[in-house]
Amino acid sequence: MNFRKRNIFLVLFSLLAGVIILIWLGKVIGWDKIISAFEVFKGWQGVVIVALSFLIAIIGNWRWSEILKDKQINIPFWKLFRVYLGGYAIMYLFPIIVLSGEIFRVFAIVKEEKVPTPKAAASVIIERVLEWTINLLVIFFGLFFLTFKLSILPVQVLYVFGIALLFFVSVIVFFYSKALRQKSIISGLVKRFSSKEIGAQNNIMEIENEVLIFFQPNNFSMQKGLLLSLLRAGAMFLRVWLLIIFLTQINIGFVAALSVLGFSYVSSLIPIPTSLGSHEVIQAAAFSSFGLQASVATAFTMIIRAGEIIVSLFGLAFLIKKGFNVMEEKFIIKNN
Repeated sequence: MNFRKRNIFLVLFSLLAGVIILIWLGKVIGWDKIISAFEVFKGWQGVVIVALSFLIAIIGNWRWSEILKDKQINIPFWKLFRVYLGGYAIMYLFPIIVLSGEIFRVFAIVKEEKVPTPKAAASVIIERVLEWTINLLVIFFGLFFLTFKLSILPVQVLYVFGIALLFFVSVIVFFYSKALRQKSIISGLVKRFSSKEIGAQNNIMEIENEVLIFFQPNNFSMQKGLLLSLLRAGAMFLRVWLLIIFLTQINIGFVAALSVLGFSYVSSLIPIPTSLGSHEVIQAAAFSSFGLQASVATAFTMIIRAGEIIVSLFGLAFLIKKGFNVMEEKFIIKNN
């Protein structure tokens, strides 16, 4: 099976898994109850959710722009935003194709803006690390006080989410333990598994060096990046909090809303397109723990997904346009 066929198979398989989970959950909860949960949701409220979804993406692009500026690379904000949305669409719609969105962003700014590959790759790696640093903090502070209530989830589901969460926590902790001491991760891994040295001029080592330079403890850009990641999480929290109020007319409070946001982050650890099914299952558990109906949780996840998909469609529009441009360039070159 070649690379393209394998990726198509993985996307279809993960999507099918999500659909099966969603159908199963709909039967358990009752589709009539889920539909009734939507009835209190008004058009202007949908505009608010979509606007916040775009704000979240804008803050994410702002963070990436600041990282690039730290590397002495200045790309116009809205020009960079198109690339960011393209990568975002790939990550959200096709998460099973690991690192596809990140690779696209690197390729785009290297080709279009002539950014050196090590700096481009490092900027995307840094952006992802900052993102998951805050995501994991939200998960810890929002979910750990509910640990005793997680038994409402099937044991198998807890194992899947628990293993994924443990993996991400281990990777982030390992990274910071090395980065803040400016210790190479790549050279250590190469030595351990191959007993060979890797040269400083190697492309991978150049990328790692750019990443380590950014994560110096006294680097103001790193602190700014973390603050922007916190701001982005704050916008996501506001979207969660407002949507729950729109659907239930109840203010569940700061800690409870933070927990729901944490559950959203946990569901994204499973590589299913748009977190279909997995988000519904885990939010049904969260909402039930706060005395809210599981049908409301399903309506909540579907509305969040709709907002994210609308944002992703703008990214897909850029991807399609870029694809046609690449085809046109090849056609012109071929005929000349």
